[in-house]
Amino acid sequence: MSEVAVKPLVTARARLRLARLVPYLLLQVLIVIACILVLRLLQPSDPDDFALSEFTQLEDGVTRPVTLPHFTNSRYSLADPPLYTGSFTFRTADAAAWSVFLPRFSNAVEVAVNDVVILDSRRDATANRPDRNTPEIAPIPSALLRDGANTFTLRLFVWGPLKGFLDTVYVGPDESLRGAYETRMLLFVTLPVVFSAWQSILAVILAIMWLMRRHEPVYGVLAIAMVLGVIQAFLPPPVPPAHPSRLAAVLLASAPIESALIVVFAVLFFGWRWPRYGTLLFAPGLSVFAVGLVAGQPLPRILFLLLGIPTVGICLLLMAGVTATAVVRRQDAASLTLGCAVTIVLACWGHDMLSVFEILPNERTFVSRLSYSAMLVAIGAGLTWRFARALNQVDSFAGQLIARVREAEDRLKASFAREEERARAAALANERTRLMRDLHDGLGGQLVSIVALSERGADGRPIADAARAALKDLRLVIDSMDDIGGDLMLALGSWRERAAAQLRPHDIALDWHVTTPQGLPLHPELRPWHVIQIVRILDEAVTNAVKHAKARRITVTIEMLGGAPQDQRGVISIADDGQGFALPIDGAGNGEATGASQTARGLRNMKSRAGRCGATLELDSSPSGTSVRLQLPQRFPDSDAAEG
Repeated sequence: MSEVAVKPLVTARARLRLARLVPYLLLQVLIVIACILVLRLLQPSDPDDFALSEFTQLEDGVTRPVTLPHFTNSRYSLADPPLYTGSFTFRTADAAAWSVFLPRFSNAVEVAVNDVVILDSRRDATANRPDRNTPEIAPIPSALLRDGANTFTLRLFVWGPLKGFLDTVYVGPDESLRGAYETRMLLFVTLPVVFSAWQSILAVILAIMWLMRRHEPVYGVLAIAMVLGVIQAFLPPPVPPAHPSRLAAVLLASAPIESALIVVFAVLFFGWRWPRYGTLLFAPGLSVFAVGLVAGQPLPRILFLLLGIPTVGICLLLMAGVTATAVVRRQDAASLTLGCAVTIVLACWGHDMLSVFEILPNERTFVSRLSYSAMLVAIGAGLTWRFARALNQVDSFAGQLIARVREAEDRLKASFAREEERARAAALANERTRLMRDLHDGLGGQLVSIVALSERGADGRPIADAARAALKDLRLVIDSMDDIGGDLMLALGSWRERAAAQLRPHDIALDWHVTTPQGLPLHPELRPWHVIQIVRILDEAVTNAVKHAKARRITVTIEMLGGAPQDQRGVISIADDGQGFALPIDGAGNGEATGASQTARGLRNMKSRAGRCGATLELDSSPSGTSVRLQLPQRFPDSDAAEG
């Protein structure tokens, strides 16, 4: 493609991306404006009728009047905390119980009424974290209250790195203050705990999903990020002057590390490769963690303020860039939803930074942790939903696959039935063909002889003999069609009766010997045409003994060779005590005698029949008698084209 042709294509793509990016950015601006309005509208309405805002502050040895809310000058004041002194009026006519309500403060307070301490927030670990905005309420014992003016003093303990902050103090009937306290507890304590609990549950679910699908690390990365958030939410912070716990370093380091993991998650979630230099994003959080392990306070807190908080902002900006790029490229609901959530967190983080640097006057409300947890819960729920949808798709695909397999099975069954019908028809046709051939070879020849004899005017005896032979052959064909279940001994039993009846008029004895109890082995593949060939071989051997050998006794022996079942072979032997005959020489010329020629032709027929059955025929003749030995195969062939 030429350079001139590529230029319009690149321009068209740039216009398309710009057309997608502009509406997305406008949407994010609207979200930021909505966040600002929501933060203003959702500020709890405190009972201003009972507000105490005019105080005298003693700090660094200097006393001056201040108005609450107020920021202290000092960032670290544990030994000599700022002291706020004020007063309120109480009338004994007010029978209701009174309380002191503190909406916000940092880091800890000690409240006294008429020089008697009624509240020390250092005893409540959750109340000493600036990111929690935890309110405090303390009932005032009625014995402390005086009719008229009452003294109110408050010590504000600050352990940095931010300046101390004290919001407006409220003193009045408990029933008037309790509602504002419970609202703040719901927003800034209960709700974050609920989000953190959901976060911990989703972390477990995502960890299990990652263990089951190791090739998708996006689940494991998000699970680790959520675990760090849960650690930060539930582990108690150190409260000076108590010895700080080493877990404080983990709490401080978890925010930047957690943010870096979220960036990794976003990159992997959208199918991009994590760059090598991206690991530098973890350096600030790991630095804070390492300093927290080896150094004492307040150095880790200062380092967190200098490195950790900016890292969180950088990660949020990177997340915004990643999601914006994904929206422009993918145009799907997942990237748009994640981008909107990142914008909300980024707006809340900006609000908190304005509070940290005191740009927002008289305000110290931190909401980024709450929005951050909400975003993680939304992401985890979205991933879980995507995983469940994938499972539903797998189930749907499995259902479709099962339906297709069933259809294929039905088609195979129908095809198998057709093939089975064709095979049955082919087998029936083959059996008919063989039956017709056997009738032609046996019964047909006998009928031709009968016709020839009758045409020559022969007397009745030859015709009767030919008719008997034809009837015998017909019975043989009919008997061979019986289902003997592969047991050749049943067919041999019928043949024995016919052979005995044939030998009886000639005064020839038939001896029957079976050397094994089971006789011959079973052959499930045995077919009627196999039986016909075997029986005709036996008939030929008996007929030869009657006509040519002048025998007085014929012995039939049935035995089985081979020891193992797979090596067993059946053997049928027919021996007579006749005069025997000279075995014909293969390939004899035209000068051989007519009797020898007929004998050779009969032997060839017997060997041919044995070969068609897969059997082996052996013949031995001497002046003392003739022996025919038929060795059956281990398995009869399916086709009668075999040669012996």
